[in-house]
Amino acid sequence: MDENLLLTERKDRVLWITFNRPERRNALSPLLLYQLAELLKKLKQEDEVRCVILRGAGDKAFSSGYDIAAIPTNVPPEVMEEMRKKNPLETAIEAIREFPYPVIAMINGMAFGAGCEVAVTCDIRIAAESARLGMPPAKLGLIYLPAGLMRFVNIVGMANSKEIFFTGRYFPVARAKEMGLVNYVVPDPQMVPFTEEMAQENSGNAPLSLKGMKTIFNTLVKYQKIDPEDMKAVELLVAQAFNSEDLKEGQRAFMEKRKPVFKGR
Repeated sequence: MDENLLLTERKDRVLWITFNRPERRNALSPLLLYQLAELLKKLKQEDEVRCVILRGAGDKAFSSGYDIAAIPTNVPPEVMEEMRKKNPLETAIEAIREFPYPVIAMINGMAFGAGCEVAVTCDIRIAAESARLGMPPAKLGLIYLPAGLMRFVNIVGMANSKEIFFTGRYFPVARAKEMGLVNYVVPDPQMVPFTEEMAQENSGNAPLSLKGMKTIFNTLVKYQKIDPEDMKAVELLVAQAFNSEDLKEGQRAFMEKRKPVFKGR
């Protein structure tokens, strides 16, 4: 494992995991996401860590999102199918969800796009007063997959999810707290001790209770299914967006720090 991408620190039964790409505001590369999944699976097998904290290196970003340069365009159908099966973001999110004990997101700065979804997947979210959260796929020309949208609906409800995804805004932490995107808002200097105290409290509880309740929560969510025929239509829409001129324009505009000019094709 490339230790430069993920830094770890163990305190009793709590493990801190730091996304270590501060020069890219902790953008989530495919390799980082796969390594995160591998680490969480290893921890699950060892069954010694009772709470995990995810954070970003530095004080500017939890994660600025998926590495935009890594998003493919002009994807053949067969490659799209493989991506659907082995998507690095979904792999990491599944590992967070399946880790048997609580996972806390310490949002020490911006949490955008995939970074925001990773935070939403965590069981508890603690945000600094300076944090901002948002989902910008509509500004890039992307269609978010149903599983990702459902994660937000489960946390903040349908109305707030529509606002988050339709506007593509970056919300200040006060609005994010109001929506339910975060559980706590803490002054920046108090973030680490507050999060550590929360994690130690979680890790000190009965392991069978923690594992059992997280399993039940995950089981309840699994009842949310999309009809296979509807899913085919959704996947077609997603594939069309991946191969669109608008996605290329969205990527260029993001890199050039300008407003995109979308043409609907």
